[in-house]
Amino acid sequence: MASEASPVPAEEALLSVDDLHAHIETRSGRVRAVDGVSFEIRRGETLGLVGESGSGKSMLCLSLLRLLPKGGAIAGGRVLFRGEDLLRKSERQMRAIRGRHISMILQDPLAALNPVFSIGAQVMEPIRIHQRLRGAAARARMVEALRLMHIASPERRAHDYPHQLSGGMRQRVLGAIALSCRPELLIADEPTTSLDVTVQAQYLALLREIQRSQGIAILFVTHDLGIVAHMCHRVCVMYAGRLVEAAPVLALFERPAHPYTRALLAAVPRPESGTRRLSAIAGAPPALDAEIRGCPFAPRCPEVDERCRTSAPPLLDLGAGRLARCWKPAA
Repeated sequence: MASEASPVPAEEALLSVDDLHAHIETRSGRVRAVDGVSFEIRRGETLGLVGESGSGKSMLCLSLLRLLPKGGAIAGGRVLFRGEDLLRKSERQMRAIRGRHISMILQDPLAALNPVFSIGAQVMEPIRIHQRLRGAAARARMVEALRLMHIASPERRAHDYPHQLSGGMRQRVLGAIALSCRPELLIADEPTTSLDVTVQAQYLALLREIQRSQGIAILFVTHDLGIVAHMCHRVCVMYAGRLVEAAPVLALFERPAHPYTRALLAAVPRPESGTRRLSAIAGAPPALDAEIRGCPFAPRCPEVDERCRTSAPPLLDLGAGRLARCWKPAA
C-alpha cells in the first residue's frame, strides 16, 4: 500500500517536539494525557498520528497550541517551532502564532462553527486579526479562502450560516478558516470523521492539492489507516499517551515493529482476504489516572512476558527512520 504523498526534501524540522508531558487534574486523579512524546515534522511533510480513542492524540494537538482544557497543564518538555520553544511564549505571543503560523481543523465542524455568525464573518475573523485587513480587502481574502477549498459561489455562500450547509461543506469552511492566513503548519484532528466516503476522498484530494501548492506541513490525526496510507509520509502510533512506534508510511505497513501496530493493522477490513470475522484487540486501554508499571500494552499483548509487565520498554531506534517502544520489536 503506497502513499500518494509527494516526497519531502530532507531539511531542518519545522516543528520539533521533545519529551512532551501534559497532565489533566480530575476528581479521580491526575490523568497523564501526554506522557513523554517526541517527534518532528518538516516543511511540506504530512505526519500521521494514529491510535485508539483515548490514546492522547487530541490532547497532544491541543498541547502543541497550549489550548488544554480546564485542569490541564504542560508538565515538561519542549515544543520547538522554527527553533523557538512555544512553551516559553507568553499568551499574547501564542495568540499571534495560532491561526497565523499554526492552524487547527477540529473534528466536529458543527460544534466548531458559531451558529449565530455567517460563514463569511467566521472566515474573515483570523484575516482581520492576523492580516490586519478591513473592508473590501478582507472580504476579497475571505472569498479567496472559500474558493481555495472549492466552495461553489463563495460570494453567495459567505452569507450562509452553518446550519444551511452540509457536513462536507462545513468541513471545507473549517479548512478555509484554518488556511485563510496561509499557515506553515496545519493540525487536522480527525477532519474526515463526519464525512461519507465520496466526500472524504474529495476532501483529502483537496488537502493534498493545497499542500503541494503552498508547501505547508500537516499533522494528520485519524483512526483510518487507509487515509494514512494515501496521505502521509511518516506515521506515529500512540498508546496510553505514549509514542509506541514511528516509521515511514510504507515501512509501517510492510514491517510493523510493535505488537499494538500489528494489531491495529490486523483489525482493518480487507475484502480481498475473504475473511468474514474481523480481528479485534482484546481488552481495553489502561486508565491514564492510574500508575502504569511496565509496558502499558502488556495486558492486551499476545507476545507479553514477565519483563513487559514489570519494566517500561525504551524507545528503540531500529534504523531507517523506524522507532519502537517494545522489548521485542519485529525487525
